[in-house]
Amino acid sequence: MIRLARPADLAALGPLEIAAAEPFRGIGMAAIADDEPFSVAELQPYQAEGRCWVADVSGVVAGYLIADVVDGNGHVEQVSVLPTFARRGWGRLLLDAAGSWAASRGLPALTLTTFRDVPWNAPYYARLGFRELPPASWGPALRAIREHEAALGLDRWPRLAMIR
Repeated sequence: MIRLARPADLAALGPLEIAAAEPFRGIGMAAIADDEPFSVAELQPYQAEGRCWVADVSGVVAGYLIADVVDGNGHVEQVSVLPTFARRGWGRLLLDAAGSWAASRGLPALTLTTFRDVPWNAPYYARLGFRELPPASWGPALRAIREHEAALGLDRWPRLAMIR
């Protein structure tokens, strides 16, 4: 089931994110696999404000998503699913929860940034109804996110913004 994260869930999310990033190593993106996950302190505001959801599978936190408001849209800051629970619809359900949250707040869309050519990134999101958002359509906050990602070196691999 998808539910809002509880304070007790937060300690599990860093290790979950590390495990979910491991497949990047197999496609030549070890820097992504080695990236530091969100800390409990960074996750606490998301949880406290009802912007952090978990996929709870019989008591196991199998995935999570955190969301922000960016340029008047809901924005997926991070979504991760444990590889052992991948390809079972948990990512889609987490994205749907974030979409419902955005809609309930009058936010017209859900945005995210992702890798263009990684099969479980942009192609996956496209199957779920996201489409590329061209740079000319980015608001100032989304532009700042992309600039920050570039400064971190993420643009070594093609990235894009998407909207649904």
